[in-house]
Amino acid sequence: MSGVTVAVLAAGRGVRFGGDPPKQLRTVHGTTLLAHALRAATASAVGPVAVVLADDRVAAAVPAGVEVLRNSAPEAGIASSLQVVLRALTPRADIDAVVIGLADQPFVGAEAYRRLAAVRAEGVDLAVATYGGNRANPVLLGRRHWPEALELQGDEGARVLMRRYGPTEVPCDGTGDPTDIDTPDDLAALEARPWTSTTASE
Repeated sequence: MSGVTVAVLAAGRGVRFGGDPPKQLRTVHGTTLLAHALRAATASAVGPVAVVLADDRVAAAVPAGVEVLRNSAPEAGIASSLQVVLRALTPRADIDAVVIGLADQPFVGAEAYRRLAAVRAEGVDLAVATYGGNRANPVLLGRRHWPEALELQGDEGARVLMRRYGPTEVPCDGTGDPTDIDTPDDLAALEARPWTSTTASE
């Protein structure tokens, strides 16, 4: 979709997860969390896909066609990863919005990215996916909000902007599952759920 791109944030250190391999390379239903997330982002066909990461092992698993952006300070929180994306995109006059997803929400579906990107054509510059009426990811961030986003700190990211401005809520029920994978128990619970293709490339 012209003027819109997609970025997946995958630089988290997975402190609560612990151990090796990195959380992004753990598997659920036979596929890594990273691969699930990038598959949906790419299958959305919204636009070019970039991934923000900090670990060389994660970088080695990124498929061809996905741009790798490095976060040299992941300990600074999710805002730092968002800012890596925005600094990379700011010089690109052809891009006026980005749809952001997270690698630790592997079952967010391709259709959710498409729905968020679609509202950009209506002039919306801040939007958030909802599931059952609850806000989750992805999030659409138009260029107008990038300067403020570049001033954010810590782990709140775009939520700060959503508190300042009323985002457009985009229902994404039935497109996938926005469950976070923060701990081994979270991963085990998701593994126990039946696999459904809505989380992949539809």
